[in-house]
Amino acid sequence: MPLHPQARDYVARYPSDLNTDLATFDLSTIQELRAQDGLAAHRGPLTKLPFVRDELAEDVPIRIYRADPGDGLLPVLVYFHGGGWVFGSVKRNDAAGRDLAIRTGAVVVSVDYRLAPEHPFPAAADDAWIVVRDIFARPAFYQSNGSVAVIGDSAGGNLAAVAAWRARDAGLRLAHQALVYPVLDVAMDTPSYREFAKGFGLDAEEMAWFARQYAEGVDPADPLLSPLRLPDVTGLAPATVVTAEYDVLRDEGERYADRLAQAGVPVEALRFDGAVHSFFVLPGLFDQAAEAREYVARRLRESW
Repeated sequence: MPLHPQARDYVARYPSDLNTDLATFDLSTIQELRAQDGLAAHRGPLTKLPFVRDELAEDVPIRIYRADPGDGLLPVLVYFHGGGWVFGSVKRNDAAGRDLAIRTGAVVVSVDYRLAPEHPFPAAADDAWIVVRDIFARPAFYQSNGSVAVIGDSAGGNLAAVAAWRARDAGLRLAHQALVYPVLDVAMDTPSYREFAKGFGLDAEEMAWFARQYAEGVDPADPLLSPLRLPDVTGLAPATVVTAEYDVLRDEGERYADRLAQAGVPVEALRFDGAVHSFFVLPGLFDQAAEAREYVARRLRESW
C-alpha cells in the first residue's frame, strides 16, 4: 500500500536517520549527536510508575520498571533499545520502558549496553547476554516469577535475537522473543534493501555505516552478528516479529520468521503496511506505534 500519511510526513522531514554526510562523522560528532534528541517530544509520556530504579547486572547498567504497586513475583521483560549499536540509551528510551511495563504488567529491565565504535562487536551482544543470564541467576532481585522474555527494536532486536539463541544453548528457557524491525543479517542483500535504499528514514548506506561502526571486519555470517545465519533455529523461544513495509530491514525479519516456523518454533509475524523504520518508538508521530505496542504486549502477556 502507499506510504501512510504520517510516514510520508515523517520522511519529508527526516529523509534519512542521520540526515548528514557520513564521511564527516568522527567520534566527537557521534558523541555530540548522542547528547541530542530532536525527537524526544515524540517518544511518549514519562508516565509515573510506583517503581523505577537504576541498578547493575554484574557491571551492565540497567533500569528496572514496575507498574504493579505490589511486591509479588512477576514475569520479567528485558528491553534492548535501537540505535544502530551506536546511539540510544536507557534515558532516551525511558518512555518506552515505562509504556512496556504498563502494557505487559511485567517487570521491565531496560539495558544500557555498551555502544560502538568505542566498544565494538561483540560488546553489545555480550552485555545483552549478561543481563539475561543475571535475571535467571537472581530471580528474587528482579522479583521474577521465573518467566523471562526479551524484546528489542532495530539493533536492539538483533541483541534480543542473539540473546534468545544464547539462552537456548545455555539451557535457559525464555518465554518469548519479540523482535521489532530487527537487524538480523548484515549481508544487506535482500530485495527490501534495494527497494527502499534511500528516502524512507533508514538508508541502506546508513545501515552499512552502523554495521561498520559495530563490527568492522567481522564475518557477516557470524550468527552473533547475523542471527539469520544461525545454522539451527530449532528450540528457540516462541517469537513475535514486527516489520515495517517501507524498511530496508523488512525482508530479513520476515525471512527469520519463516525459518522459525519451518523449524517448528511458534511464531507470528505482522507487517505494518505503509510504515517506515522507527515508527514503534515514536508514538507521538505514528498512530501505528500504539497499535504495534498493544499487539506485541498482548503476545507477551499470552506467553507468560
